[in-house]
Amino acid sequence: MCTCCSDSKKPSFIVTLWAFMLCFIVRSPAQGKVVVIGSNLPIIAAPGDDVILPCHLEPTFDVQGLTVEWSKPDLKPDPSDRLSRVEYVHLYRDRQEVPDMKMASYFRRTELFMDDMKHGNISLKILNVSEEDNGRYRCFIPKLRSRVKAAVVELVVDPNNTKNLTTDRPLHPQILQTPNPQDTTPRNTGRSRVSVVVVIFAFISVVAVAAFAPCFSDRVNKQPEDDETQR
Repeated sequence: MCTCCSDSKKPSFIVTLWAFMLCFIVRSPAQGKVVVIGSNLPIIAAPGDDVILPCHLEPTFDVQGLTVEWSKPDLKPDPSDRLSRVEYVHLYRDRQEVPDMKMASYFRRTELFMDDMKHGNISLKILNVSEEDNGRYRCFIPKLRSRVKAAVVELVVDPNNTKNLTTDRPLHPQILQTPNPQDTTPRNTGRSRVSVVVVIFAFISVVAVAAFAPCFSDRVNKQPEDDETQR
């Protein structure tokens, strides 16, 4: 009888190892694989336009329960006032907008796409833009477990630009949004993840073969002995 096959610990060990690796693969987006992506191309609009500053997460990740901050990173607090602070263009916290910490010039002019946040869309819509809205905008998720928590989008309001039609929903990320080299990781994260899965699968297969190889070896060696006994 093959003692290694009768030992229930080895099969249970393999099953446990498979379950652990499966949990690792499924949970990996929440463990640092998710990145925030904006646009490395400026968003150009005419005065009076309603614009959308694109920003989303890849892979798709539900951010409805997280804090989302939109700000203008080039604005600095008043150095003469130690209690001064830079207010937000838009602040989303506890599943709702927080208008008390918003810049007065953006009051009732900004909104997120609430229904799309469960798919990782944190694009910001700004109504009736003017030249005063020119500049860089930063979307930031402070509690996101990732090394890329923010992205920057630049808005250019040009009075010589033809007025655009208002859009009520953001364009598809694959069309408008590309990574900002300063704020995002390369787009081959999907390939890297596939490579990791392949390596893990190969490792588990080797462990499984190594664990059960003695069983097959014993059976092969035992077969000639049985044949001689029968003779």
